[in-house]
Amino acid sequence: MYYLEAFERTVRVHRDDTAIVTDDGRSFTYGEFDRRSTALSNAVTDRVGDAPLAVLALNSPAAAEAMIAGHKRGTPTVQLPFRGKPGELAEMLSTADANALVFDDANADTAVDVLEVSDVDVGFHVGDATVDRDDVVSYDAALEAADAELADDLPADGKTNVFYTSGTTSRPKAVAFDGEQMWVGAYQGVMEHGIDQTDVAIVTTPWYHMVTSDAWLYPHWLAGATTFLHSDFDPEEVLSYVDEYDATGLLAVPTQLSLLNDVQANADDPYDTGSLSYIRTGGSVVTETLVERTSKYLSESLYNTYGMTEGGPNFTFAHPSVQDEHPGTVGKESFSWEVRVVETAPIDEHPDPEAEVDRGEQGEIIARGPGVPDGYIDNPEAEAKTFFGEWLRTRDVAEVDEDGFLYVTDRVDNMFISGGENIYPAEVERTIDGHPLVSESMVFGQDDEEWGNKVTAVVVADQPVSGEELDKFCRMHDSLANYKRPREYVVREDPLPRTDTGTVERETVIAEHFE
Repeated sequence: MYYLEAFERTVRVHRDDTAIVTDDGRSFTYGEFDRRSTALSNAVTDRVGDAPLAVLALNSPAAAEAMIAGHKRGTPTVQLPFRGKPGELAEMLSTADANALVFDDANADTAVDVLEVSDVDVGFHVGDATVDRDDVVSYDAALEAADAELADDLPADGKTNVFYTSGTTSRPKAVAFDGEQMWVGAYQGVMEHGIDQTDVAIVTTPWYHMVTSDAWLYPHWLAGATTFLHSDFDPEEVLSYVDEYDATGLLAVPTQLSLLNDVQANADDPYDTGSLSYIRTGGSVVTETLVERTSKYLSESLYNTYGMTEGGPNFTFAHPSVQDEHPGTVGKESFSWEVRVVETAPIDEHPDPEAEVDRGEQGEIIARGPGVPDGYIDNPEAEAKTFFGEWLRTRDVAEVDEDGFLYVTDRVDNMFISGGENIYPAEVERTIDGHPLVSESMVFGQDDEEWGNKVTAVVVADQPVSGEELDKFCRMHDSLANYKRPREYVVREDPLPRTDTGTVERETVIAEHFE
């Protein structure tokens, strides 16, 4: 089945029900959503034929309409990160062969710069800001002028969405998916979370991420539920929306969950979050402390999940029922996926799918299932390192416990060798983060003549704490071998910079303190 077929069913059954609510007070029924996405499909195709459409916008109805338009056109909608720089975004447009760009007021300046340096023929501007360019038209005016019936001759090559990887260690890579793959991911979300038409789901993470689209928006639209689009994350506002709209679902990465918990913990009159029946998180390590605080301040119905842009967000699910006995786990395989933890191989070699490690031992995750795409767009070198046979190489380090639950512990790319021993930073970071004055830390290998790579920690603390005190704390923990202890500490007050999915920008931190 294809996602468009499922969406058409939703429109037939829930035409007059609310599909989208925005934080500026607008709302759209499924009938309106369907009509506007059809008009956009026709408006884009009239101007650029079968070329893909790209979008540079905050969470908004236009972004949602563009996603569905990709399915109706059978030509992908390119989901651009609005934090990207003009040159980077222009390269993304070129890689995906996009020839039209939807953008909003919040991204108008960047969009104009992109139009200047790219080969895009037309821009569709959403909003009231003045954009004086001959190649830019009003989004709403274009929709009003477009045919209301879906054209019979719309192009259809099968691809519907193009996502970009986060690019924290290399330039972002483009991944294209078809309507069948998006349908599988959406159906998984409905099944695992138990979503139905009565649900109201808050959308806090940027729409251009795979997890926001295929694991959150698409499942709720499949079920005929209501999605509340929060355009720019603010924890106080999110909690007020949960309270006001009796929201049942919330998607938030771990850093967002921590901020939401902080608001509730410090409030004299906390917001009412009793309506929440499922909170989805993932994207970075979920600690036992985060699970405990979320259960205390928001809801006990926390789902920890695991996936990646290259295959979709639903490799595994850890349901609320397993959190107490297996804190930190990302659960077990979701239906249609096979996940293995195998012996890690060098970057220029493929791991052996049959070389599974023993329970309790660390290895590298590989996965296969219907969500695995053909590869990267126009990046054969990276593709050869990631996709092999039916398998997808994740580069994530993990272990499986005696009960079969999966724990993601680090990235293979973060591992370094110090004194001849493999060091996985996340293990050291977990120990340091247990210090009562430490809010977070980042560990890496600094070039050193004696050690090869010296274990080095950048520590965030609200109050003064010395390297000697931190070293003493690490020595007290038998779980951390002596050779893994940091030999140098840098203490800072500012939080570590992170991507919008919660990943620490390691290269930025290293450059700030050591270059």
